[in-house]
Amino acid sequence: MLSDLLGAGILLLYYLVACFIIPTLLKGWFGVPNELARKFQHVAYALSVFILLEMFSSWYIAIAAAFLLVLIAYPVLMLLEKSSFYKKCLTDRTPQGGELRKQMLYVQLSFAILIFLFWGLHGTKWQYIIAVAVMAWGFGDAAAALVGKACGRHRIIHSLVEGAKTLEGTSAMIVFATLASFITLLFYVDLSWYLSLLISAIVGSACGVVELFSRRGLDTLTVPLTAAALTMPLVYVFSLTGW
Repeated sequence: MLSDLLGAGILLLYYLVACFIIPTLLKGWFGVPNELARKFQHVAYALSVFILLEMFSSWYIAIAAAFLLVLIAYPVLMLLEKSSFYKKCLTDRTPQGGELRKQMLYVQLSFAILIFLFWGLHGTKWQYIIAVAVMAWGFGDAAAALVGKACGRHRIIHSLVEGAKTLEGTSAMIVFATLASFITLLFYVDLSWYLSLLISAIVGSACGVVELFSRRGLDTLTVPLTAAALTMPLVYVFSLTGW
């Protein structure tokens, strides 16, 4: 119980510093472009999954800790949205506000689903799937946005593709989702590096396609769930073959 309370305190402190104070300073005080500050915050959210996995005694307490942020931050953001501070310093792309609250809900819901499925249902043996999925989403999506805006020259035109997505951004998504998955698998799973790379390449490619066709910010849910749904059977099959 004491360790869970300590974990909750560390998690909230991490969110306060890495997901609020630093992005706010980057944008409001140092003039960092909105998208760069926003994707810093995005990656910081993703990295918080390691606190959830390592510092809580059970899956349901980890889920409760994840939603503790929502209970605290959601009403605070609602109050701040009408202030000049919010428009100047926070990384919301919508004129009326609300994007930060929505994305926070999606992130924590994504964490909750993954923790329930790959810790609660399948036990700690498959807990690492959560980390792989979140890293693929976190670093892949950040790379897609930053590379797409900075270097995107070839726009992807399709009725199912929302917004100005580019071939360069999607390629960056695939590469960085692959690399993030690969490094995480090397750390957690006793597979050869080339099998880990093969699994990661499949997962990263799928993440790129899913992100491309996800709409209204739902890639925060669709990408990590896709990564997890592919990683588990691939690791299981290759483990059985003894490669």
